[in-house]
Amino acid sequence: MVKDQLYRDTLTLLMDPAKGDSVAKAMSLTKQQASGRFWTKQNRLDSLNLVFIERLITQYGYPGKTLVDTPTNETAWYVIQHSPKIEKYFGIIKKAAESGELPFRLYAMMLDRQLMQRKQEQVYGTQVSCGMLKKDKNECFVWPIKDAATVNERRKKAGFTQTVEENALRLDVKYRVVKMDEIK
Repeated sequence: MVKDQLYRDTLTLLMDPAKGDSVAKAMSLTKQQASGRFWTKQNRLDSLNLVFIERLITQYGYPGKTLVDTPTNETAWYVIQHSPKIEKYFGIIKKAAESGELPFRLYAMMLDRQLMQRKQEQVYGTQVSCGMLKKDKNECFVWPIKDAATVNERRKKAGFTQTVEENALRLDVKYRVVKMDEIK
C-alpha cells in the first residue's frame, strides 16, 4: 500500500494550481518535468505491485478481510484500481465486496472507473476527468453520472460518507451535472 501511494501525494501537489509551481521549483524543475519524473517512478512501482498482486490472487484468491484483515484487504484493490487490468479483475473485486471481504464503496469506485474508461456514465460519481469537455479543454469535472439527481442516495447505500458535491470539492473540482454529449 505504501508503494502504491508513494509518489501520488507529490503528484497531487504538483497538480494543485496554488502549490504546484513552488513544489516543482524546489526541485529545480518545471511542473511538467517534475510530473513526468514522478509518474515514471510511480508507473514502475505500479507495474511491480501488479505482478505481486496477480501472483497473490492466483495462489489465494482475493486477499480479503478473512485472509489479511483490515485495512490490508484494500491493498490489492488499490493496485488493481491503478492498473490497466480493471476489466480482468472486476469480477473478483465484485465478489469480494458482495461477500464482505472488501468495502462495497471500493467496488463502487472501481465500477465508476470502469464505466468512465468505457466512455459510459458512472453510477456513484466517484471519478473526475480533465481536459475532455468540448467547450473547455482545461476544465476538470465529475464524469457524467447516470441519474445524477439520486446519486447521493446511491452513494450513502454504498457506504460513502460524502455527497458527490463534497467529494468533488475534496478533489478540487466544483461539481456540476455534466452530460455525455458535452464530452469530446
